[in-house]
Amino acid sequence: MIKEDYDAIVIGTGISGGWAAKELCEGGLKTLVLERGRMITHVEDYPTMNDDPWDMELRGSTTPEERKRQEKQGRTGYTTKAESKHWFVDDVKHPYNETKRFDWMRGYHVGGRSITWGRQSYRLSDLDFTANVKDGHGVDWPIRYSDLSPWYDYVERYIGVSGENLGLSQLPDGIFSPPMELNCVEEEFKEKIAGNYKDRLLTIGRVAHITGDHSHDGRTNCQFRNRCIRGCPYGGYFSSNASTLPAADITGNMTLRPNSIVHEIIYDHQRKKAIGVKVIDADTKETHVFKADIIFCCASAIASASILMQSKSDRFPNGLGNDSGELGHNIMDHHLGVGARATVAGYEDKYYKGRRPNGIYIPRFRNLGDKNTKRKDFLRGYGYQGGGGRYGIAEHVAELGYGAEYKEAMLKPGEWKMSLGGFGECLPYHDNKMTLDYEKLDDWGLPTITFDAEWKENELTMREDMKQQAAEMLEKAGFKDVSTFDSRHAPGIGIHEMGTARMGRDPKTSVLNANNQIHTVPNVYVTDGACMTSAGCQNPSLTYMAITARAAQHAVKQFKSKKA
Repeated sequence: MIKEDYDAIVIGTGISGGWAAKELCEGGLKTLVLERGRMITHVEDYPTMNDDPWDMELRGSTTPEERKRQEKQGRTGYTTKAESKHWFVDDVKHPYNETKRFDWMRGYHVGGRSITWGRQSYRLSDLDFTANVKDGHGVDWPIRYSDLSPWYDYVERYIGVSGENLGLSQLPDGIFSPPMELNCVEEEFKEKIAGNYKDRLLTIGRVAHITGDHSHDGRTNCQFRNRCIRGCPYGGYFSSNASTLPAADITGNMTLRPNSIVHEIIYDHQRKKAIGVKVIDADTKETHVFKADIIFCCASAIASASILMQSKSDRFPNGLGNDSGELGHNIMDHHLGVGARATVAGYEDKYYKGRRPNGIYIPRFRNLGDKNTKRKDFLRGYGYQGGGGRYGIAEHVAELGYGAEYKEAMLKPGEWKMSLGGFGECLPYHDNKMTLDYEKLDDWGLPTITFDAEWKENELTMREDMKQQAAEMLEKAGFKDVSTFDSRHAPGIGIHEMGTARMGRDPKTSVLNANNQIHTVPNVYVTDGACMTSAGCQNPSLTYMAITARAAQHAVKQFKSKKA
């Protein structure tokens, strides 16, 4: 039974929301967890987890009608394939607006994008936490790596991250289970990079997959199926559904309510605090009010900012906690889709076993704080992800469509290829923003979001170096047919949107303090991508989890001290 009053409310059930729920519930707080989408139960609700192409209608293809309803969700080229389209929203039912193109990928269901994320798990370093204050872009983070380091440890132990320690200051080491193996081509490339460069190296990606002999509360080792985006029945990779939400539930302190669209946090001017949330039932459109002493906003960077912007009062006419005017601004993402690829000869007698759900990683080697890595043409830096493999099996050649030659070709893999794709940092620009359109309402009578954000000169200049260096590394390795690519995607395509309610030291220029509390409404915490003050070039989800765990412990201590 859903009651009205709780100790805490968590908005969202994705990577941040799951962690907030776990930590608050394990801290003894009666916690209501609200999700705007449908219920998803681990294993039971992964409909395509074991399907092969021949098990699906149209052999896994989608119809023109289906594609028309997911035109924006389909911009990635992979999210709306038949095996995963059910995890992404219907763009017709859930519209948004673009002053400039923004590729907003969303999943409205319990677990959110923790089911479909890429699992790459890298720590930010002090190079990232001090970047803004050193080069004057954005505002200074109110925390440093030392503040978050024990929480990275805590999260890595719990979720299981495979990888290897490297001793790099720009990519801090972690607590890892055994790394996945490189294949023969990647091993050669690793050796060639080590021989050709003193400032860069290649490693296997650090991913939130269980390897080795570690036990993780009912989750088992990665099975190398590489069907992760469908939902993993083994719990081989971390998701809210397989891990943090069950941990919260087992305490008996969690009440989970799906189909609950939070659109406003209620502010009490007399008490100078938030006292609850307003919710619309997604199915019945009935309205509800739930009250709590603590509220965690974990709906994702854009959705959390939207909720805060809609939370207007006499005290906060421009949105809850928005005295600085920064709410909805400083949208960041990682720019990608640029790099190089090549053909690798000499391994025609070799192949690899399984479908490794991971690739290689080349950590950042530009602008590391010394004169040897400093660039005059752009600030910050980038890393590379990619991998090697055998592709282009000859069964697709029309001339071999029958007979003995066809049968032989069916068993012959194609050439070995090696590909490098850059992940670059975006600076925090005030004029990269989102706004609310009260003239265009959604099916629940709520304002739609309009995006006005773009890559600017620093990102575009960086992309040229990302492309050139990828090609140079492949050429120096002796690989053949090196070619570059640059797809020039819009922001959003990295699915790492962040920065809309940034942390900072000064309430005049930021929304949140060092503990992720709204400066002027300290019983409201924001711990998803909205809180990020700069982006780094590393995948950010591990940082969201560490920040959430840290903030939740703070909230539990605050709650208990007031009750004592």
